[in-house]
Amino acid sequence: MAVPITIITGFLGSGKTTLLQNLLRKSTKKLAILMNEFGAVDIDAKIIRGKNVNIIELAGGCVCCSMAGEFEAAVREILEKYSPDHIVVETTGVAEPDALALDVQSLPGVELDAIICIADADSLVKFPSIGHTSRKQIEIADLILLNKTDLVEDSDIKEIIKKLEKLNKKAEIIPVQNCEIEPELVLGLEVGEREIEKPKIHAPEFVSYVYENSAMNDRAVEEFVITVDAIRIKGFVYNKKETFLFNCVNGRCSVEGFDNLKKTQLVFIGRKLDNEKIKAGLDKCKI
Repeated sequence: MAVPITIITGFLGSGKTTLLQNLLRKSTKKLAILMNEFGAVDIDAKIIRGKNVNIIELAGGCVCCSMAGEFEAAVREILEKYSPDHIVVETTGVAEPDALALDVQSLPGVELDAIICIADADSLVKFPSIGHTSRKQIEIADLILLNKTDLVEDSDIKEIIKKLEKLNKKAEIIPVQNCEIEPELVLGLEVGEREIEKPKIHAPEFVSYVYENSAMNDRAVEEFVITVDAIRIKGFVYNKKETFLFNCVNGRCSVEGFDNLKKTQLVFIGRKLDNEKIKAGLDKCKI
């Protein structure tokens, strides 16, 4: 019997890892997780690690193009080693999932269950223009979770839903906060085979920069990173006493405690990045 694969897609910082955490917390299925990160450091996998879950990481590339061969090998390894009830693939926020869906439909032993797209309500209000990658993610989705609805007005939510419906007439759109949703509404949708055009090979629209160091002044880091022109910043800051998880999306940042990591690792993602300026600014935050 083929093992179902659910693909979670959505733009940078929309809430894909948060949805994954919620599924792991609530689902009674034996899940295997395959995570693809844009950048050389597997931040999201470190967030998930430690839970009762099997994880295979694909770091350093986009699963829809450069990582395609490694993706197929990872799926085979999951099937052989873990015999899961369900496989969940979290793609990088810059991936176009149509190529990945084609790969899944061609692999033996698995079947495409559904493509779930997470849309960021807050970002869609601040930046109404939907870019090429986000449009592709929305158009191919079987289910759209409109996340972060608590950060916008009710009137904004209605307008966003209208915009999403124009791009995708078939997908159900569910407004959520913090990607809280019952697993039964996301896993086991069984949409079946679909006609997917072979996508054109796309040039990377985004670049990433990784900063690593030891102990840093977390307050100084927080003050500096909000000045950086980046779409997404995520990672960990260690201040000799404790470690903090940093998450920044379009200038909105959150900081929370994090265990079991005693070093600083930050990933910056944007269309253009001044790596030397970022490094110089963070070097000044060292303890």
